[in-house]
Amino acid sequence: MSSFARVYVSVIRGTPLLVQIFIIYYGLPDIGITFGPLTAAFISLSINIGAYLSETFRGAIISIPKGQMEAALSIGMSYNQAMRRIILPQAARVAIPPMGNTFIGILKETSLVSVITVTELLRASQLLISKHLVVMPFYIAIAIMYWVMSTGFSILLGKAEDKLSKAY
Repeated sequence: MSSFARVYVSVIRGTPLLVQIFIIYYGLPDIGITFGPLTAAFISLSINIGAYLSETFRGAIISIPKGQMEAALSIGMSYNQAMRRIILPQAARVAIPPMGNTFIGILKETSLVSVITVTELLRASQLLISKHLVVMPFYIAIAIMYWVMSTGFSILLGKAEDKLSKAY
């Protein structure tokens, strides 16, 4: 892994997502880079999930026995062919469960972008709470919505895992 990638992963995994959102939305304008709230939210979440997924895939790739690559190279495959045809399909099967956990985590962390005025579930509920002056029903409703989305995503990932496990 390159030094840049190591630093990127270390910094992003070592700092809270909320701080990263603030830096992208409030900090970058200090150096002349300005984004709208939705763009800043998308960039912040993408940078964050990229660091976690890179580690997931790195771990999945190194979990494949070295003999797999050696065998592919010995039958005349190039490094790229071996990665594409042998290593990555096996690594994908290993990466699905932790990748799913990462996606579910980032789904729930989208609520943090409400601090930069992006209207997502939490922000929408806050607006409704201020209008109707009741708290609990709205927070329970968004908790249920996040739970339903997380559960649905878990089911889809389970099906993907089943499909990949039958392919090998």
